[in-house]
Amino acid sequence: MMNGMDMTTKFTSLSDAIRQYVHDGDLVYASGFTHLIPFAAGHEIIRQGIKNLVLARATPDLLYDQMVAAGCARKVIFSYMGNPGVGSLRRVRAALESGELEWEEYSHFSMINRLQAGASGLPFMPMKQTGATDLESQNPNFKRVADPYTGEEVVVVPPLIPDVAIVHVQRADVNGNAHVWGILGEQRMAAFAAKKVILTVEEMVDEAVIRSDPNRTLIPGLVVDAVCHVPFCAHPSYTQGYHDRDNDFYLAWDEISKTDESVQAYLEEWVYGLPDRAAYWEKLGPEVHQRLHAGQRLSDPVNYGDY
Repeated sequence: MMNGMDMTTKFTSLSDAIRQYVHDGDLVYASGFTHLIPFAAGHEIIRQGIKNLVLARATPDLLYDQMVAAGCARKVIFSYMGNPGVGSLRRVRAALESGELEWEEYSHFSMINRLQAGASGLPFMPMKQTGATDLESQNPNFKRVADPYTGEEVVVVPPLIPDVAIVHVQRADVNGNAHVWGILGEQRMAAFAAKKVILTVEEMVDEAVIRSDPNRTLIPGLVVDAVCHVPFCAHPSYTQGYHDRDNDFYLAWDEISKTDESVQAYLEEWVYGLPDRAAYWEKLGPEVHQRLHAGQRLSDPVNYGDY
């Protein structure tokens, strides 16, 4: 990693990117669906003591449980919340029930429509009425307008425009042109909707590698502000092709998160007590590294022909 921003490219350290682009009170969107969840960036935000954030995410996962427990957030904006396959996000739930944390809830579809409106520069995004009428009754951001063509009512939601989107990708060049594969979530929309974009990268590659497979370039460098080389950024979630999901940790977090004391002990040991993600990965140890080894399953090559 480099200390400070390389002025000839967008390449910088994660700590410097967070320091420069994430500030108290910002609306932060950490993207990634099932995999590519930027845990390292969340840990760096905790480490730097950034507060009063509005944390938006389609599926908050354990990352926002940890950030809320660390006192980083005043509000969460989400669609579905839980420890996937296990149960509640205990610290977020406790903060909601106590009134310490503000919240807005959406369906997955309406949350993605908010990002689409933000990415498209539109004042709202219409959608068909769904079964989520209970959300409409609880969330004043759901409105109804008349379709100008048929006169029928459609539901609309406002744009979501994060101050900062954090996107983890498999590989990118120093200018932020990024390849993503596996399950695709809202990464592209979040990047285009946000005012600033921090890209965390599993593997830095030459621009020629990116240009060799242009259809895989989900995030173009033109929307990226900082590029950070952060291998294993997504643990305990996974990065397709680089490491597996740590299911054991998701089960362990259910126990850890039962009390504020045990969560604070975890944060002291695994976040505040470590300087960066490299130290975190080393601390996990060789047994975990081996257990999460991705192996190899290559796709067939594509012939783009002459150009």
